[in-house]
Amino acid sequence: MLAVIEKAERGYIARFERPLHHSAEEVWAALTENDKLAKWMPNLQVTDLRKGGTIKFNMNDGTGAFFDIKITDFEQYSVLEYEWGEGRVRFELYAEPDGCLLVLKEFINSLNDHTSKDLAGWHVCLDMLRALMDGRPMDFPKEDWENWYEQYRAAVNEIKK
Repeated sequence: MLAVIEKAERGYIARFERPLHHSAEEVWAALTENDKLAKWMPNLQVTDLRKGGTIKFNMNDGTGAFFDIKITDFEQYSVLEYEWGEGRVRFELYAEPDGCLLVLKEFINSLNDHTSKDLAGWHVCLDMLRALMDGRPMDFPKEDWENWYEQYRAAVNEIKK
């Protein structure tokens, strides 16, 4: 299911929802423990897990280049929000009887040519996270990303009208 993209007071918000059959604590571990994080979002490495702390973004381009991302909101087992380009990304976990609901919100200042690529990337990474949680880790599925990219490109172009 595509993320819901809506106009907000300051830009746009893309909202992804993933019901997971795992506890919030288990999903939190996949979001914040580097050995698990590397299996679904290999660019990120948590270095200081707290509000005001740091996550490193590794370019993974062979140069060893990385930059720091600031954690802007943090509530253990519940909320993790950090800078993402000119915007922010926020993970929220809600306990449910058979697991938890993972909500990912990307706060986007303005829609541009990169927006659809980013949204397709988050979509596929969330699929990889779910597969990891279900004991089926997978490599980045480039063909799936290409398919989702086309769908997000159409959705973003519709919003721009």
